[in-house]
Amino acid sequence: METDAVPAKNYQEDGVCIEHTELPSLPVLSKVPHTYPGCCLSLSAPLLSYLGTLMPAPPNIVLSVGSGYGLLEALLLSHVSSLSLVGVEVQPSSNRHLPASHHQSVPGSRSLHPLAAEATTWLFVYPKRVGLLEEYLCEFGGLGVVRIIWAGPQADWDDYKTCFERPDSAMRWNISVKSADTVGGRPWDLIAIANIEKTHAV
Repeated sequence: METDAVPAKNYQEDGVCIEHTELPSLPVLSKVPHTYPGCCLSLSAPLLSYLGTLMPAPPNIVLSVGSGYGLLEALLLSHVSSLSLVGVEVQPSSNRHLPASHHQSVPGSRSLHPLAAEATTWLFVYPKRVGLLEEYLCEFGGLGVVRIIWAGPQADWDDYKTCFERPDSAMRWNISVKSADTVGGRPWDLIAIANIEKTHAV
């Protein structure tokens, strides 16, 4: 059962005293998908295992854009050995589950995090705005990223898939989609995996 984070002690970061909190324990996932606070994507043990197979080997970095409470990201870190994953959220961040070493923030909803230039995999789970994916691709596409994982409502996918089909883009993507219920999720959710074509990889 999840509990709220409990203040533990203060520490110094760049000369500023910051309150450190103990992270709440992670839920034990079952075979049946369940919706948890702060995570719109319903989670299950099979779904976590499937997403784990999509994570890159170290030292490649995964950037989760809009990580919210950080629950899915924290579960992935606990499930995949040596995973290098960073969650990014808008200030003031609602993060509860990710340790400071795996969490960054940006000042506003239209701000992009520069770590996207280094990350080989981007993760977008229930993103709120199509333009955010477009902006990341325009700014950082063609640098380090070779895979983008999108998870959200099936009804939203048609709007997002156009981001990978721009005729003016030098990048070409191979896209596969799965109904989430085939890998342990809910039937109304969809998981799309966009892999950059090798001839266009930088």
